[in-house]
Amino acid sequence: MKKVALFVDVQNVYYTARQAYGRSFDYNKFWLKATADRTVVKAFAYAIDRGDKKQREFQNILRAIGFEVKLKPFIQRSDGSAKGDWDVGITLDAMEYAEQADIVILVSGDGDFDLLVNKLRIDKGKTVEVYGVPQLTATSLSNAASTFFPIDADLLLS
Repeated sequence: MKKVALFVDVQNVYYTARQAYGRSFDYNKFWLKATADRTVVKAFAYAIDRGDKKQREFQNILRAIGFEVKLKPFIQRSDGSAKGDWDVGITLDAMEYAEQADIVILVSGDGDFDLLVNKLRIDKGKTVEVYGVPQLTATSLSNAASTFFPIDADLLLS
């Protein structure tokens, strides 16, 4: 069986699925599709921690599915803007754990990851699958992937 490593940009998939469909991403359906007939070597879900009860429950669901949840604190700036992305953390982990996998899966539509995907695919010889909401995924990212899987009704909660 092929070995797979999964990296999920939770904030990106939450906001893009909400914006495009008004619905939430179904992590169980995704897990079943992405890991079918494959061995999972690592699975990370990267999220921002606001410390509320509903969010902790969601994080526990992710852990029960099989994800290791990585959290960063939510930072509210004095000007009202907010900070909290995992781009560097996802990139570092993907570069580290790609060595153990045949297939790297990234769930995000963020075009900043096109460099990572190209590096993994071209320089490291990995198959890189990207899952994203089609109309909100950077073209550069979907083009960089070995395969792009659209997040659509099949991967959303009812």
